[in-house]
Amino acid sequence: MDRASQALAEALFTDGPRSYRAVAEKSNVPRSTLHRRKHGGVSKETKAQLQQYLTLEEEKVLVTFLLPMASFGQPVQIKYILSLAYSIARQRSTTNKPTKPPGKNWARAFGKRHPELRARIVRPID
Repeated sequence: MDRASQALAEALFTDGPRSYRAVAEKSNVPRSTLHRRKHGGVSKETKAQLQQYLTLEEEKVLVTFLLPMASFGQPVQIKYILSLAYSIARQRSTTNKPTKPPGKNWARAFGKRHPELRARIVRPID
């Protein structure tokens, strides 16, 4: 739960003033954020998760596939990770509309979200 939602919940159960200004001053959260959250707005983190190409569970599955492959000495190339993500998204899609492949910056953002994955240069054994 983020700070704005916590501030609204605490204001609901306290006997003090329940105006946005009073709650904002007490919790150090902007009034506009409190107002937007009260009227159905979502947090930035939630909105970012809704806009991701793969869901959190699908990304966890992909990471659990990639980590053992790297530990076995067969790391997967980035271009294949993109095709794996595309195939996962196609299996999820229940509509007749074709799913678009991941964007050009998807792999970089995926790497930032999962720091346990590291890019390596594989060198042949002499």
